[in-house]
Amino acid sequence: MSVESIKIKSAIVDEIKEKLDRAESLVVIDYMGTTVEQATSMRAQMREAGVDYTVYKNTLMARAVEGTKFEAIKDHLSGPSAFAISFDDAIAPARVCAKCIKDFDKMSFKAGVVEGVYYDAEGLQTLASIPSRDELIAKFMGSIQSPLGKFVRTLQAVADAKAAQ
Repeated sequence: MSVESIKIKSAIVDEIKEKLDRAESLVVIDYMGTTVEQATSMRAQMREAGVDYTVYKNTLMARAVEGTKFEAIKDHLSGPSAFAISFDDAIAPARVCAKCIKDFDKMSFKAGVVEGVYYDAEGLQTLASIPSRDELIAKFMGSIQSPLGKFVRTLQAVADAKAAQ
């Protein structure tokens, strides 16, 4: 192995470590069988959700996760692996990957770590079904707004009835 090759691999491991230092979650998927169009579509969806989606060599990822909160994924680093890393919305990688897995019917979850907790493929699928933070806030606001709106309309009807007398 040449010195140049070692430097390149070391730089890639450092790049991964820098991402993992800021990451809220890391999801590993098996992307085998996806077409170029599907991969491009998935990358666009990931980018839109603020997720870093990259394919790294398993050996380099194994070196990078050593001693981090993501070390639990080491046992799943075999075969074709792609990595979805989120820095803000911890569940976004699982949610976007689950949508792509359903749409393309080709990929599958391997494992992941979300906010320091290890999840297997089944756990990630369950986690992906949780609505996003924005959706939960919208539902909460709707549930508050509905009774208040009804109360205001009732008061207005009473006021209108008094004014008509």
